[in-house]
Amino acid sequence: MKLDSGWIAARWKEISNSGEELTTTHPPSQSIKPWIEALVPGTVLGTLLKNKLIPDPFYGLENEAILDIADSGREYYTFWFFTRFQTNMSANAHAWLKFRGINYSAEVYLNGHKNVLPKGMFRRHTLDVTDILHNDGDNFLAVLVYPPDHPGRIPIEGGQGGDHDIGKDVATQYVQGWDWMAPIRDRNTGIWDEVSISFTGPVKISDPHLVSSFFDDLKRVYLHTTAEYTNVSSLAADCTLKVQVSIELEDGMCLIEHVETEDLAIPGGTSVLYTFQPLFFYRPNLWWPNGMGKQALYKVDISVDVKGYGESDSWSQLFGFRKIDSHIDPATGGRLFEVNGEPIFIRGGNWILSDGLLRLSEKRYETDIKFHAEMNFNMIRCWGGGLAERPEFYHYCDVYGLLVWQEFWITGDVDGRGVPVSNPNGPLDHNLFLECARDTIKLLRNHASLALWVGGNEQHPPDDINTALKNDLKLHPFFKLPEVDTNLMETHSWTKSHEDPSRYLDGTRLYIQGSLWDGFANGKGDFTDGPYEIQYPEDFFKDNFYKYGFNPEVGSVGIPVAATIRRSMPRESWQIPLFQLSDGYISEVPNPVWDYHKYIPYSKPGKVHNQIEMYGEPKNLDDFCEKAQLVNYIQYRALLEGWTSRMWTKYTGVLIWKTQNPWTGLRGQFYDHFHDQTAGFYGARSAAEPIHVQLNLATYFVEIVNTTSSPLSGVIVDTSVWELEGSCPYHKLSKSLSVPPKKTLPIFEMEYPKTKNAKPVYFLLLKLLDKSNSNILSRNFYWLHLTGGDYKPLEAYRSKRVPIRTSAKVTLVGQTYKAEMKVHNLSKESLHEGHSFLNIDHHHNHEELIETENINAKVEPANEKREGLLSRISSCVYARKEKQMQVAEIKGEHSGVAFFLHFAVHAATKNPKTGEDERILPVHYSDNYFSLVPGEVLPIDISFEVPTGTVPKIVLQGWNTHGHSLAVQETRH
Repeated sequence: MKLDSGWIAARWKEISNSGEELTTTHPPSQSIKPWIEALVPGTVLGTLLKNKLIPDPFYGLENEAILDIADSGREYYTFWFFTRFQTNMSANAHAWLKFRGINYSAEVYLNGHKNVLPKGMFRRHTLDVTDILHNDGDNFLAVLVYPPDHPGRIPIEGGQGGDHDIGKDVATQYVQGWDWMAPIRDRNTGIWDEVSISFTGPVKISDPHLVSSFFDDLKRVYLHTTAEYTNVSSLAADCTLKVQVSIELEDGMCLIEHVETEDLAIPGGTSVLYTFQPLFFYRPNLWWPNGMGKQALYKVDISVDVKGYGESDSWSQLFGFRKIDSHIDPATGGRLFEVNGEPIFIRGGNWILSDGLLRLSEKRYETDIKFHAEMNFNMIRCWGGGLAERPEFYHYCDVYGLLVWQEFWITGDVDGRGVPVSNPNGPLDHNLFLECARDTIKLLRNHASLALWVGGNEQHPPDDINTALKNDLKLHPFFKLPEVDTNLMETHSWTKSHEDPSRYLDGTRLYIQGSLWDGFANGKGDFTDGPYEIQYPEDFFKDNFYKYGFNPEVGSVGIPVAATIRRSMPRESWQIPLFQLSDGYISEVPNPVWDYHKYIPYSKPGKVHNQIEMYGEPKNLDDFCEKAQLVNYIQYRALLEGWTSRMWTKYTGVLIWKTQNPWTGLRGQFYDHFHDQTAGFYGARSAAEPIHVQLNLATYFVEIVNTTSSPLSGVIVDTSVWELEGSCPYHKLSKSLSVPPKKTLPIFEMEYPKTKNAKPVYFLLLKLLDKSNSNILSRNFYWLHLTGGDYKPLEAYRSKRVPIRTSAKVTLVGQTYKAEMKVHNLSKESLHEGHSFLNIDHHHNHEELIETENINAKVEPANEKREGLLSRISSCVYARKEKQMQVAEIKGEHSGVAFFLHFAVHAATKNPKTGEDERILPVHYSDNYFSLVPGEVLPIDISFEVPTGTVPKIVLQGWNTHGHSLAVQETRH
């Protein structure tokens, strides 16, 4: 039973009652000051914000108005948390109060009884409350939570981790601020993870360990299962232990693969670590990373029955059969990962945490992880200054196929490097660190997605901790390279032997001492990751861009859309950066709020010319952010395509710094804190396709990328160049091609830029086709300029209006809207007079008028005369139903490429307070920020949920198309 509601909180100094009194004679209520509604799981700051007692630290400069713990003292953020609950405990049952995470230490009072919880953010606590619970009325629970012992100060100059004092504790280290994050004033103090009550009989199950071992080229697989069984009674218990393995079939049926029972006698008051006889599977369904195959997950149920009592306890876990290996590749020097014997080229991102105030939820985790899968990523690195991520995070990584690199709580900036050097020996309490590490390993080790343990970020742990972790995480012989003898299973009695792999603390995953060691960066611990700023797109393809085989951190820009800026800061802060010319290069001067939110420029004086001004000087916030999205798309597509171009010949993988922001930051992200994707999201998504066609921006060769395990045969590359007005001066169809698995293959050099009369800006469309059925395997659209040029001709192109037809079939499944969109560029090289229309399918049974609006009005085309009122405001559009698809068409008077189209979902009515459209977030798009050549049709799938009572509208806008929206009316399923 989760205790996740009904909590109240109060500052410790404002409460005169003791914990015993609060949970016996003087239970508080929310109606009595100073008690307020509490956020549990959550933090003190989250609770204060929930009650509007502090300004929003994620908005504007409001964080500066919140008292920092360094100035207030620890007592200011020492809080009581209180709740009452009822239980229905059966006779002879035992009750357990569980805390999955408290920061940093706590006193727990239940019905007048006190327990002191030890320190450490990353450890679980389980209390036997059998004799304390009231089974016939309210139970009163009060928890006094103390902040970290060493919260530290924030120097005026800021910096990575403040004054680094937080590194003396075993806690999140980002909370003193970083170059992507403002300081968290309470340092994440609170009951930040799940609280629950559970009931067992006389024998309880603790920390089962599941291990799969593979033999005969993955044909023979064994499941090893070990768990601790504790008899909490004083009498001996005759037990029947059971393990059951099942899998859900596609039709919703459940297939039981194995049921094994074994008998065990456990003396009273003792614990037994017991291992089942290994369960044999022949060719089970395997778990594969995203892009390599399906994520097959079996359900493993473990239970214990006690004679005379019945079922005493049970445990359940989804489990994937997979084998993960890694080694240093002799060809590149980079770490090469293999899953189920197949090499996997790593393309992923660095992860801090979902939310800086630890407002974590299963729903938010699912969105985060699904976003990574939709970008075609296959690995997430949990950075050492953040969290040991939660089981919910790992569950969705299991479901969506994201490998996880999990670091422990060491960062070079805080633990021995930087100014000041305050913690050269890491945390003060090394035993506490190891206790938290071992408990974290037990919490996470059964997840298929967990691929690697790493000691720290750009620093390894102190020698004694490092040695202990190496010993704790030593590999079982089954998981060492080279391959073990396949007869090893038959030569040992694994049931009784302490060498059974599930008897190890982990035994299945490699431990690397730090993120810059052993196949990462230069492999020697030197600071050789990065860079972290804007780059020329072609540079990512050059041999000298990065020297080493696997870069664990390379970053760039990532400002969000204008709507996010407006939501994140007051109107006076919407001023775009000032552009100053110095020594021939543009430098950007952001306003103070952008600077506070860690804005990173789109120019690098002396190295990279301003990439936004390549499209013309931005006129306002909307213009600036729209042009920034163009840069975001190109930047991240080029980054990943550059790495993939040298797959296995120079690189084994790359992790981008970073995928998202745990607050409203303005740098290095694929989606913002509100879950709206930048165009960089879709540039990365394109580049990381398992099968991909791309242009090498350094050599101008067209390349085919096949990262799958199967060869491609009978494929052709369709290459076409398009001018702004829609003419196609160059078209080439390759011969039939074959591409080996795990290979990047150059096909031919592009000819168009070398031809006469090449336009200064042109579009390139690459399509990889299956010759047998003309199916598109990969589609990639570039906008390019001649050497030494820029994209300023696109500015005048904004005045054009290309006709677009969009059809939509919208259904509602539960609370989720699913829209099947098709977008069609109706323009031709010669457009006849008459009306063109935008096709939208509403799924109603009658014809009606749909009123649309021009949503691009804020972006004024350069040197364009003001249009008349009738042409500035879209007219009503006639909608009709055609073959179950309601269709509407929007007028467009020009022919050409429909450039940089993007969907958004909004509430149909504007916010009455702000007058602004309210975005509906998150939204999942199969693609976005796309362009269409004349006659081209592109299907786009959209899914989203909306708050009760809200009518959504889907908005389409683009560089040179009228923006329109429609209220969604669905067919309910």
